[in-house]
Amino acid sequence: MTTITPNASGLTALEERLKQDLTWLELPAKSWVPRRIVDGESVVDVVIVGAGMAGLVASAMLKRLGVDNHLVLDRARAGEEGPWVTYARMRTLRSPKELTGPAMGMPALTFRAFYEAQYGSEAWKALDRAPRTMWMDYLVWYRKVLGLPVHNEASVERIHARPDDLFALDIRERGTLRKILARHVVLATGRDGLGGAYVPPLADGIDRRFWAHSSDAIDFAKLRGKRLAVVGAGASAMDNAAAALESGAARLDLFIRRADIPRINKFTGIGSQGVVHGFVGLTDAWKWRFLDHTLRAQTPPPRQSVLRVSAYPHAHFHLASPIDELVVERDHLVVTTPKGRYATDFIIFGTGFKVDLALRPELAEFAPHIRFWRDRFPAPTDMDNAELEGSPDLGDIFQFQEKVPGACPALSRLHCFNYPATLSHGKLSGDIPAISEGADRLARGIVRRLFVEDREIHFANLKAFATPEIIGDEWIDADALHQHAE
Repeated sequence: MTTITPNASGLTALEERLKQDLTWLELPAKSWVPRRIVDGESVVDVVIVGAGMAGLVASAMLKRLGVDNHLVLDRARAGEEGPWVTYARMRTLRSPKELTGPAMGMPALTFRAFYEAQYGSEAWKALDRAPRTMWMDYLVWYRKVLGLPVHNEASVERIHARPDDLFALDIRERGTLRKILARHVVLATGRDGLGGAYVPPLADGIDRRFWAHSSDAIDFAKLRGKRLAVVGAGASAMDNAAAALESGAARLDLFIRRADIPRINKFTGIGSQGVVHGFVGLTDAWKWRFLDHTLRAQTPPPRQSVLRVSAYPHAHFHLASPIDELVVERDHLVVTTPKGRYATDFIIFGTGFKVDLALRPELAEFAPHIRFWRDRFPAPTDMDNAELEGSPDLGDIFQFQEKVPGACPALSRLHCFNYPATLSHGKLSGDIPAISEGADRLARGIVRRLFVEDREIHFANLKAFATPEIIGDEWIDADALHQHAE
């Protein structure tokens, strides 16, 4: 395979073009939010938790709209935010390369511009999908060229609501504990942002040396020559199976509950600006109907991911094979399905994520008050869906809402800009296609709130503003001219 050397000067030229575009558009807007000092501490207007794609574009939108007093915190080291170079194991992204993603409508900020600047238009035409690690490179560049205020190796240990309409965040940054005061907090924390990995109960009591979740850090080199099992038929299951095979697994058994692998990506098929902007306007019943149908159909794994596994003759696809029992026998596991018993040395669960606030200690103070769809919307007949029932019931700018009105007003300033927001807002906060539109909705809503909250200051500034544009020597009063003539 021919290796193409990136053109550094091309990227420099792109950065100059982006700088010029921003200048022509007068972006970012001038800073306008009045600064606050409370208890001798500077108050941050917005803290964004998570510097993956969603957190970066949320930050970019706030900066664009003149909210420069904000921070983005991520527990990962710089360049390792999100899944792209950690537990994501696909070769390329699923999304078509042409999607503009976090570019906020700016051509020079797209992945295509980033790629073509370094490799040229012919290489772009030949490219199938964005390579996974290059997408990470793009996000690192995006952060740099926009000058986003990201702090790495900074984890949010706890969020507290104060009686003065502020949050106090306990932050551990590179081993040091400190507090931050903030007016709004945005959770841009990805697929597991309101919980964690889902592993079926059959793994309870099984020693962790025998199993992992697909989002775990897995040392595949240690699985060389071993028998491996993978549970699931989604993208992560296929990618982990492929990674194990490519690392030299002696045998791979893929256990799939369904009688067939899902074939059709439903939401992609109806993707449009109508869905992006119109979904939020649907009634609750229609939102549920759309997503229940999509979830029941399931999202198929990418074709290339499946071919990556089936290329190995010692990879075995077991359809209609839910695991009935998983037990340890001496130094290995035995998997029992309706079709038989299988010995394996290690099993990986590609079984997704769950919403479980008990797994998010930073939200402990708010968890009892957060309203979920199950708290107010009975599932329609024949549409029981645990995932939808466990979705947070969010307001118009992704803010949490109270189970009991008045019990926790601070929730209106705590925003859920991650995957579990889908039932309330559509697919605007977890995937590439409409992430800019989601960030725009979030940022404009926060801007509106900040301005309204500071209305007395802005009105006082309006009354105090006294810079003249007309100084009085631009004309002569006609009566004065007439009197002078007399």
